[in-house]
Amino acid sequence: MVKKRIVTGDRPTGKLHIGHYFGSLKNRVKLQESGDYEQYILVADVQALTDNFNNPEKVRKNVREVVMDYLACGIDPKKTTIYIQSMIPETAELTVFYSNLVTIARLERNPTVKTEIAQKRELFGESVTYGFLGYPVSQAADITVMDGTLIPVGEDQLPLIEQCREIVRKFNSIYGEVLQEPQAVLSNEKRIKGLDGNEKMGKSLGNAIYLSDSAEEVNKKVMSAVTDPNRIKKDDPGNPDVCMVSYYHKLFSTEEECKKICEECRLGQRGCVACKKQLAQNINNILQPMREKRKYYEERPELIDEILKEGTEKARQTAKETMKKVKKAMMLDYFE
Repeated sequence: MVKKRIVTGDRPTGKLHIGHYFGSLKNRVKLQESGDYEQYILVADVQALTDNFNNPEKVRKNVREVVMDYLACGIDPKKTTIYIQSMIPETAELTVFYSNLVTIARLERNPTVKTEIAQKRELFGESVTYGFLGYPVSQAADITVMDGTLIPVGEDQLPLIEQCREIVRKFNSIYGEVLQEPQAVLSNEKRIKGLDGNEKMGKSLGNAIYLSDSAEEVNKKVMSAVTDPNRIKKDDPGNPDVCMVSYYHKLFSTEEECKKICEECRLGQRGCVACKKQLAQNINNILQPMREKRKYYEERPELIDEILKEGTEKARQTAKETMKKVKKAMMLDYFE
């Protein structure tokens, strides 16, 4: 039986945080272990350069950081292909072919692109680069060059997958049924809020706990988490519904713990400091095995290089097979 192929990935702009873990990494491990799928994970360094074009050192350094986070979380390179986006020239070639099938007006209407451009005004001002605007086209190439059929995404990414499907349909209508239309698989996990209550978690906001954080760093960050602003004294009744510590307990603590914590908070029987200390301990209990795995690879950088080289070689072979079919359909196979 031919397994359905999953294509997913991350931009190497920094170490991964717990939002990534709950949002995608746990699911990737689950899909990997099911044995029902062939999973490809790309380290999207080319995409990272769209808004880090003047800082290539940052992108290059974070390629290995991201891979170590993958391995620490349980991604197994023997079961999942991990590869570097820029090392697959066929993707760039297919992006050029696809660029003739998409209008600028259609790209500008893409809801995800519109949102991201609005968020990047500080960086770009009114001058949006071609690479940033054309990202949906290169993403379509990333997916289809690997013959991806299932694409796990969050709800905000659905417009990108729909644009990929449009490109595939247009290509097939002109050149014949060569490519498969990928199907989006919507994640059940919601985006994790930052420690400060912000809907977005990130390094620039200083509100994220990273998978590689030490126990001391976790303790310090948790102690800074936003709690009920109306609770002044330890014995004041609190409202866990507006407390980020309570929010994180639902992620890292048992259902029984959460119930007890909320009850004691509402009755003024548990202070915020005690609540934060328990949360920090629970987070550290989950992160400690990941830290140990990460340390193993940090001390053996040659293993990371080997994993990336083998994964990229496998991905390159898949890409070559796809492009052979594409070029034949486009009558570009001159010397075949």
